Amino acid sequence: MRELSKADPRLEALGTLDELTACLGLARAQTPDAQRAALLAALQQQLLALGSHIASAGKTNAERPLGFGEGELAFLERALEEAGKQLPPLHGFILPGASPTGAALHLARTVCRRAERRLVALVEQGADLSEALRYLNRLSDLLFALARLADLEAGRPEPR
Repeated sequence: MRELSKADPRLEALGTLDELTACLGLARAQTPDAQRAALLAALQQQLLALGSHIASAGKTNAERPLGFGEGELAFLERALEEAGKQLPPLHGFILPGASPTGAALHLARTVCRRAERRLVALVEQGADLSEALRYLNRLSDLLFALARLADLEAGRPEPR
């Protein structure tokens, strides 16, 4: 097994996913809503599975952990649809910081976008991570919706 540079794109991607998982933990620790905390914990578990998937990319099927893909994406779509039902139409830009939980979720969203960019670098090197890219793209959308919900539930309405 060859040793990777700490600047290797695969390690950059894995480190950013680790950071994203920690950001979700921060948001989970602050949310007063037990159902939302459970959702964030489930997302953390999915990110661990995604990291394992990325770490094993290029290995034979026998060497790889369980797959990652459509099931996780469907989970995100359902959660995003549910969150969307609870939100008013967006009328402007959102300035993060209206509530502690919302701010933590916005931070997670921006780290998620960076993780997506890190995966693009791996795809450009030939890795097949199309499902992972779709997952991170939709996860950032979900985190945006959850941040808006957290702010609204904290009594901090959005600008009009």
